[in-house]
Amino acid sequence: MNNYLWLIPLLPLAGFIINGLGRNALPKNVIGALGSLVILVAFGLSVSAFLQVQASGPINVKLFNWITVGTFNIPFAFLIDQLSAIMLLIITGVGFLIHLYSIGYMHDDAGFGKFFAYLNLFVFFMLLLVLGSNYVVMFIGWEGVGLCSYLLIGFWFTNGDYADAAKKAFVMNRIGDLGFLIAIFLMVHYFNSVNYADIFPKVPGLHGAKVSHLLTMITMLLFVGATGKSAQIPLFTWLPDAMAGPTPVSALIHAATMVTAGIYMIARSHVMFDLAPFTTNIIAIIGLATAVFAALIALTQTDIKKVLAYSTVSQLGYMFLGLGVGAYTGSFFHVITHAFFKALLFLGAGSVIHAVSGEQDMRKMGGLYKKLPITFWTMLLGTIAISGIPPFSGFFSKDEILAHTYQYSPIMYFIGVITAMFTSFYMFRMLFLTFFGKFRGTHEQEHHLHESPASMTIPLIVLAILSVVGGLLNVPAILGGHEWLAHWLAPLFGAVKEAHETTGGISEMGLMGISVGAAVLALIYAYSKYIKKAHVPVADTEERPLLAALSYHKFYIDELYDFIIRKPLDALSVFFYKVVDKMGIDGLVNGLGSGTVETSKGLRLLQTGNVGFYIFMMVIGIIAVLFYSLKF
Repeated sequence: MNNYLWLIPLLPLAGFIINGLGRNALPKNVIGALGSLVILVAFGLSVSAFLQVQASGPINVKLFNWITVGTFNIPFAFLIDQLSAIMLLIITGVGFLIHLYSIGYMHDDAGFGKFFAYLNLFVFFMLLLVLGSNYVVMFIGWEGVGLCSYLLIGFWFTNGDYADAAKKAFVMNRIGDLGFLIAIFLMVHYFNSVNYADIFPKVPGLHGAKVSHLLTMITMLLFVGATGKSAQIPLFTWLPDAMAGPTPVSALIHAATMVTAGIYMIARSHVMFDLAPFTTNIIAIIGLATAVFAALIALTQTDIKKVLAYSTVSQLGYMFLGLGVGAYTGSFFHVITHAFFKALLFLGAGSVIHAVSGEQDMRKMGGLYKKLPITFWTMLLGTIAISGIPPFSGFFSKDEILAHTYQYSPIMYFIGVITAMFTSFYMFRMLFLTFFGKFRGTHEQEHHLHESPASMTIPLIVLAILSVVGGLLNVPAILGGHEWLAHWLAPLFGAVKEAHETTGGISEMGLMGISVGAAVLALIYAYSKYIKKAHVPVADTEERPLLAALSYHKFYIDELYDFIIRKPLDALSVFFYKVVDKMGIDGLVNGLGSGTVETSKGLRLLQTGNVGFYIFMMVIGIIAVLFYSLKF
């Protein structure tokens, strides 16, 4: 029965090869249909795999022995268990909807075939990442999605800024990837294996300070890898710039799949992280700091995609907060719900951009709800979901994380609630500025306002439905639910823990009330400011209050990185180029060459062409040889 499972990643790879080779020969409708169909079939196979895991447990698929050196062996094998089965459904299910959306969104683009080839290749590598039964196969997928991210962010590479954004993403991801790679080397050295099945059973039996330091070192390096891929402090600045890519790229890669790879990797490795409390504490602190910092920046952004980008960074921070406080199920639950509502919001933003002729500045939008009703209603549902308002999906997953956080640290909980309030405010701010009030664009843009075609609106409707009902996957017992997801993941994360105890005089219902109340207050304030008072953010040329200016300019983090990292490295590279390379290495090589030339110029003077002189030199040579022979 397992013979077909290798087709799940192979189908997108086949789509990449066919569309890549035939990008200039095949009709666009064939390319779009093929690129979407392979993902749809992969989704069907993923559903089958999910049902198989549900019926008989994890599935191991060994394709072949890849690397064998003595007792060390790395098989090319897949593992489909409770965790990877859910990820398969997200990658292929949401991926198919985004491919379908791309048919309409990219239809007039000259690189249509290349775009679908890149999307298929990305899905292939993402599937490798989650299917791998060892860290090396995971790392292949990890690097592959980084490559595809580079190709897709810089898809419109003729724009220099877009090309720079792609390079920035590539370089910052490589920094994190180095940490992941070193962690793999340490596992090879100490465990003589990179296979999950070999490493994880050994970890609980390890004891001693040396082992504790080893696990702390490995987990910290894995976390460094996760910070790069999942855009956490300090390696987060690439993701907002990645909005340079086409909007479907933002939805697929930078909302639903690739940026959650770090969460998946840590959740997969939780056995090691459970025994490294120092690392988990760092993860919780970094995750919370990222969530707050990105939310503060999102409060004042005027580019609709930048708002969603910083929102993504903030929500990823929530997920890392969950991992740090031990809420593995809650964190993974938020991965699922976030894939639904954030993919919806990005695709909705793409529909808006499509309608207003490529405009992304919300100050030049407004009044679109009449012209784009489907886009408006679906984005409204997505906005309610991400704001954590019940009974939508984001409420349940955020509550799961915040409940565990309160038990871990009440202070961190209240900071998390403030962040949730910021989320509600900037998301409804985006919605109100985009869809309400008077249209603030040009007359020509207003004349061409229209709802997107069915290939774009159908995915919006499906994702909106999922954003509404997705929370049913893990409704807590206190609300009458059965916590299905927690029980589903129990074989990996342990027995379902009752995270909703009364702590410090506040019950779970009280905690829910606080977070929901904060979100509703932020909604009311946003409504008052942007609907009743019809406030529009000031132009870039006008002055802002100090805090608003700092937020709008992203607290000058990019400029700070430029000053303390890029410029010193540039100066060092100039030094190495001019002094070490040109004067040192080139000087030595050129000196040897010129020395040889000059020496040969002197020696050739001996070639006079005079026969008498040659006879004289022969005699001198004979005498010298005889003298040498007699002496020795």
